[in-house]
Amino acid sequence: MARHILKNTCLLQSNSNLKLFICRMQSLVASKLIYSQYGEPSKVLQRVDEELGNLERNEILIKMLAAPVNPADINTIQGTYAVKPELPAVGGNEGVGEVINVGSDVTKFSLGDRVVPLVNALGTWRSHLIVTEKNILKVPKELGLVEAATITVNPATAYRMLKDFVTLKENDVVIQNGANSACGQYVVQLCKAWGVVSVNIVRNRPNIEDLKTYLKQLGAHYVLTEEELRQSTLFKSKTVPRPKLSLNCVGGKCATELMRQLAPGGTMVTYGGMSREPVTVATSALIFKDIRVVGYWMTRWSNVNADSPERFKMYEELIDLMKDGRLRGPAFQFVEFDDFKTAINNTLSAKGMVGKKYILQFK
Repeated sequence: MARHILKNTCLLQSNSNLKLFICRMQSLVASKLIYSQYGEPSKVLQRVDEELGNLERNEILIKMLAAPVNPADINTIQGTYAVKPELPAVGGNEGVGEVINVGSDVTKFSLGDRVVPLVNALGTWRSHLIVTEKNILKVPKELGLVEAATITVNPATAYRMLKDFVTLKENDVVIQNGANSACGQYVVQLCKAWGVVSVNIVRNRPNIEDLKTYLKQLGAHYVLTEEELRQSTLFKSKTVPRPKLSLNCVGGKCATELMRQLAPGGTMVTYGGMSREPVTVATSALIFKDIRVVGYWMTRWSNVNADSPERFKMYEELIDLMKDGRLRGPAFQFVEFDDFKTAINNTLSAKGMVGKKYILQFK
């Protein structure tokens, strides 16, 4: 946490006909979680304090409010993710903060604005962050803290996968595994908002009926365990048309089963591999059913479309759905920044795989 922050002092200096506006930020000591080598977070992640210097004319000072701990954040620290930040690096990829100071050349942001990061691996696990205008997106203050803190990864991933691979019409069917994951919960809600039927596959567990009820309350049309899907006649009986699109974040046999349920000409999109087992494609599925198997990585899409109108249109639509109450954040638990190890360890353990998002909260 920041130990102290003093009011800005702004000096107007005149040099002949040239006026220089200099904003000086007095002492601010902030905290951040850094790692200087790749490895297990419990061993390589350290909390350190730093004194922030004066803002440049084009810079913005943000006080972080909340920052989630995602599995990809853990993998990045472990060195197993596709993105490898230059070391030493600060953990965290998304979050929400409040603008508390701006440089003299900043025009798009004002004190009190709520903002989220637009660039990957910005390092959001810190009490304060200094950025430029191109690094952040303004979000409405009435947006929930959880929704704002998590908008750039899971809801955006769900949105793009439902939009970019198959043209879905009302009453078309989508099937997904890992439906209780944060991304899976957004898929459920977006399908409901757009009139698409969702068939949702989850792993069996002692509280399975509670989980099914929760997903149905979000808008899931059907919720089945992996074992139930193998025995189900849902599609064979034509109770529901075969899916045009399947979304796979598990891999292994579960991915094979999703593919088996697809309609001819259908598409399976893989965006994760929680089982750590490969995706195996039957030759017959490719030849006789003309199944298309593709992968998706939100980071790549964001990098390619960094300044595209389509990206900002997506965020505008997601924000509108959140403001309307048709899209809400995943099940979550706030964890005080001082207790960051709890959030890290729970995300690493089985507890972090049941759809609950652990979110660091800053005072």
